[in-house]
Amino acid sequence: MREDGGMANRLAQATSPYLLQHADNPVDWWTWSEEAFAEARRRDVPVLLSVGYSSCHWCHVMAHESFEDQATADDMNAHFVSIKVDREERPDVDAVYMEAVQAATGHGGWPMTVFLTPDAEPFYFGTYFPPAPRHGMPSFRQVLEGVRQAWEERRDEVGDVAGKITRDLAGRELAYGDDRVPGEQELAQALLGLTREYDPQRGGFGGAPKFPPSMVIEFLLRHHARTGAEGALQMAADTCERMARGGIYDQLGGGFARYSVDRDWVVPHFEKMLYDNALLCRVYAHLWRTTGSELARRVALETADFMVRELRTPEGGFASALDADSDDGTGRHVEGAYYVWTPAELREVLGDDDAELAARYFGVTEEGTFEEGASVLQLPQRDEAFDAARIDGVRERLLAARAGRPAPGRDDKVVAAWNGLAIAALAETGAYFDRPDLVEAAVAAGDLLVRVHLDEHARIARTSKDGQVGANAGVLEDYADVAEGFLALASVTGEGVWLDFTGLLVDHILTRFLDAGSGALYDTASDAERLIRRPQDPTDNATPSGWTAAAGALLGYAAHTGSEPHRTPAERALGVVKALGPRVPRFIGWGLAVAEAVLDGPREIAVVGQGPDDPATTTLHRTALLGTAPGAVVAVGTPGSDEFPLLADRPLVDGAPAAYVCRNFTCDAPTTDSDRLRTALGG
Repeated sequence: MREDGGMANRLAQATSPYLLQHADNPVDWWTWSEEAFAEARRRDVPVLLSVGYSSCHWCHVMAHESFEDQATADDMNAHFVSIKVDREERPDVDAVYMEAVQAATGHGGWPMTVFLTPDAEPFYFGTYFPPAPRHGMPSFRQVLEGVRQAWEERRDEVGDVAGKITRDLAGRELAYGDDRVPGEQELAQALLGLTREYDPQRGGFGGAPKFPPSMVIEFLLRHHARTGAEGALQMAADTCERMARGGIYDQLGGGFARYSVDRDWVVPHFEKMLYDNALLCRVYAHLWRTTGSELARRVALETADFMVRELRTPEGGFASALDADSDDGTGRHVEGAYYVWTPAELREVLGDDDAELAARYFGVTEEGTFEEGASVLQLPQRDEAFDAARIDGVRERLLAARAGRPAPGRDDKVVAAWNGLAIAALAETGAYFDRPDLVEAAVAAGDLLVRVHLDEHARIARTSKDGQVGANAGVLEDYADVAEGFLALASVTGEGVWLDFTGLLVDHILTRFLDAGSGALYDTASDAERLIRRPQDPTDNATPSGWTAAAGALLGYAAHTGSEPHRTPAERALGVVKALGPRVPRFIGWGLAVAEAVLDGPREIAVVGQGPDDPATTTLHRTALLGTAPGAVVAVGTPGSDEFPLLADRPLVDGAPAAYVCRNFTCDAPTTDSDRLRTALGG
């Protein structure tokens, strides 16, 4: 029931927290379904498609201003069939219509507002519309009236526009023109392009807003490992330090916000996404592996602990996000309220002396660095020395006080792809820093995906919530990123079942997502719901694209198994990186990282020992995991084990545990010496 006594709309049965946020709207919302479009045909009205996600600030604003307003809802209900979509549940629907919005308007974003014919063809587009005209934008009610009039009075014109847009979208199938792997020249050109866009004063690439370039940093670290290029390492290390010292990083609780609104990483957009934190946790762990940086170690562990502490669900998976907004203590929902501090608030918690220390250490000023005199905590560059124990005490007291504030909302749905990224990060971070609890958390998330998200044919569901599987089919990134996570679990735990599950997932990629003729990949399966266009985007955005993630997963599986039917499609898929890497390297970072692995082999390491409790075996295994060779895969087990193909015919050496390193069909002599293994793997 709604507060006005009416019934909740159809969204009350949804599993998406975003859709549930709209369940009590006076709008008669439908979910994306054939029934909704059939209703639009029956009533002969257009469809209003509204796409957003739970932690989207402006989605909440538009919901409050328009969708909770009875008069606006009456307009929508009288003249439209209104469909609400969670873009994180249906990335395919989001991608298809976002492409149309961007083609028509030159920009996109969320909330996304698209008007469709009852045949799902788009004809009018926008993002956020205000409740009253402002800044040259019409009000949402004006847009509704304009679209209604066009539909009723100029139907032929609407149909012509919709048909042309749909034909244009259908004709955008990607022809990337090359199925060869990028070579030295293309990767050097990509590095040069990144150097040109690099911000040497502040770290990162480009201007404001500034996004954490996790996948580009992974490429830079791998390029350095393979070639020794110091400039690549410098860009990676400096960017990581600037982000870790900035307001984009939560200096009290760990973890990263979505992006910085300024070039200096000071003021974040405060939502915390699982995928950012998974990717960045892994990047900082890899930076530590390369340099031994204490800052990288601290940030990797704090970010891992943040994910486990604040995003882990009771079922063992990881929730999607924390909101940017929260109650500021007065009943108002304000962006960043949970995270920012004034000098007066510091004094209230810490007393005068420690508050003065905290203000200097965290850069809290009387003027503030955010809004209304509040400051985002950061670690400004300085030479001043601080008492570490005293700072730790200050941080603990501030964190405890912050815990008493109203917390940001959490989007509890478990997205398969993002959990795959988290599994890879936690497994590796736990292994590097002797934190078995983190490895156990990764295993538990893997178990949840197998138990809840995979059906008997190893088809993967996109989401679950509260242990209940969602209705939406997995897309390419789900298969690829979960495979990436399972490959990491295989290397870290020595349990071959994770490689077996990887094989099932990558086989789906080959049979249901790959165009065998061209080598191109699609974001939806061949047997998925037909939209007005089959989405296909190889560029890396906030996460690795399904395309480049699939190339990496196929390559890793092929390295473990020697399977040419998996390696060849991986290499063909990287043709798109050959085309895009030299031109737009910032937007193909994971593809470039996978290309580095191909050029390096990748190396295949088999550690044969006397069981997980044997110190010599453990040392060799850890040394193998700490090697920086790009994309290397690791198998560990006892002689004669059938857990991994790489262990076949690998005996102990003079009764001692040994490591076998191979690449490009050539193997080094086995070694029992961890120092020699470290040298061989660039560790």
